[in-house]
Amino acid sequence: MHSSTQPQVFTVTRLNSAVRMLLEHELGTVWLNGEISNLAMPASGHWYFSLKDLSSQVRCAMFKGSNRRVAMRPRDGMQVLVQARVSLYEPRGDYQLIIESMQPAGDGVLAMRFEELKQRLAAEGLFAAERKRPLPTQPRAVGIITSATGAALHDMLTVLRRRAPSLPVIIYPTQVQGQAAIGQIVHALYTANRRDEVDVLIVGRGGGSLEDLWCFNEEAVARAIAHSRIPVVSAVGHEVDVTISDFVADLRAPTPSAAAELVAPDQGQVRERLAVLARNLHRAIAQQLQERRHHLALLGKRLEHRDPKRTLEQQSQRLDELALRLERQMQRQLQGSERHLGQLAQRLERHTPQRRIEEGRRHQQLAAERLGSAMARLLATRSHRIGMLAARLDGVSPLATLGRGYAILRDEQGKVVQRAADTHIGQPLSVRLAEGSLSVRVEEQK
Repeated sequence: MHSSTQPQVFTVTRLNSAVRMLLEHELGTVWLNGEISNLAMPASGHWYFSLKDLSSQVRCAMFKGSNRRVAMRPRDGMQVLVQARVSLYEPRGDYQLIIESMQPAGDGVLAMRFEELKQRLAAEGLFAAERKRPLPTQPRAVGIITSATGAALHDMLTVLRRRAPSLPVIIYPTQVQGQAAIGQIVHALYTANRRDEVDVLIVGRGGGSLEDLWCFNEEAVARAIAHSRIPVVSAVGHEVDVTISDFVADLRAPTPSAAAELVAPDQGQVRERLAVLARNLHRAIAQQLQERRHHLALLGKRLEHRDPKRTLEQQSQRLDELALRLERQMQRQLQGSERHLGQLAQRLERHTPQRRIEEGRRHQQLAAERLGSAMARLLATRSHRIGMLAARLDGVSPLATLGRGYAILRDEQGKVVQRAADTHIGQPLSVRLAEGSLSVRVEEQK
């Protein structure tokens, strides 16, 4: 019997094309580590070579659009790490690799590990901006995790002494290179968090090769930084060096010296802040005095328009109450100002020499004395003003007129009698004297 289906017959060209498409689509991009051999660099600018290991080799082509990005100069016998597409050279039917990138094998392996860990930790959210915490503006102490003998520690201490000589610095010495450094850095971070004696940590070292800095690319170190309750500044190597620690830390500093600049408060800024607070305090006191003067002036005007002795007595009593309230208020403000200045002095004591604190206290005492004198002068002036107002009221009081021998006549309705014609014979009248009153009757009109 004959099969009803006919076999598929390929041409060589079609077969090679199908195999090329199969290789490119199924395998895609691969990473390969090997030794360069049979390197050829024709005038076209493309590179042709083989990559081999102890038992096999594969043909490779790297076109000039890709090889111009290679920083090194390849040569036979060089170990490299390449990224390539698996393909087929159809005219000869040769299986080959199309190289897209190339780098020395040692750094290349580390670079692959770096990228893999970076992507994995980023996917977990360890690099997210919302995790980053701000650095404290006035730390009680700074912790440094680095080598006790490195130049980086000397540079950081120099900057901290210059910017904040009274700021305590606690050093957690560790190795910063090699396999042993990983566990030591993790332990130092744990120790600093357990002791809770600093408000910010600097983790880092000076510059070096990728291998020298590699302990700061380890996952254990990255997770220890991420889990630290204390804000961490990563200061590894020079400005061009980038590590996993930089991404996980709350802040990356380009150099260790720059990290010290970032965590140390500037004494000049502290002094400027204290000066602003002092000006605000004086302004508030002056405003309170102005408001009290205005209030007393209003009371004086109201007193001038009111009648007689009882109103004067009430206003005098009210003035005494206001004076006492003013005195108590000023005392409370003065005590509050003294407490606030005392708190500022305590904070300043950690950052400035003792001499400046003593000067601040002397200025505070002088301000208190001037405030007391001003308050005494104000009370004396207001008391004198009240005395004058009382004398003026006494001068225009009807009681004073009666005291000079005059009397006030009123009819039955209490209306004041001013003319004799307003009365009639036999009409009863009341007479108000300076002391007491009389009842009389009209017997004659003149």
